[in-house]
Amino acid sequence: MLIEGPLRISVAETTDGQGWVLVLAFKPEFQVLDVPTQGAQFQDYLQQLNDDIASLDEGDHNRAGMLIIQQIVEQLLPHVAAGELEIEESIIIQIQQNSQVVALTDLLQQS
Repeated sequence: MLIEGPLRISVAETTDGQGWVLVLAFKPEFQVLDVPTQGAQFQDYLQQLNDDIASLDEGDHNRAGMLIIQQIVEQLLPHVAAGELEIEESIIIQIQQNSQVVALTDLLQQS
């Protein structure tokens, strides 16, 4: 499933080959917006994720990956809205569980 929004999302193996990371980068066109507009667009992005997840069947293989992205976006939203993040920098999140890696790579391969 294609997830349109202000983030570029990828999964990468760690440099030591011992795990995986989720890499989130804000798109350049989002970075140039003023903070209130960024907050509003990021809120809209979260709402679109919620709507897309609600439209999926429980067994849809995209659901698990989308739920992970949704949780991350929910946590980032107040910081984006307050202008507290250096959105020019990528956010790197360590992925511990192999099932999370599979869910995210399956989702992103379809984007």
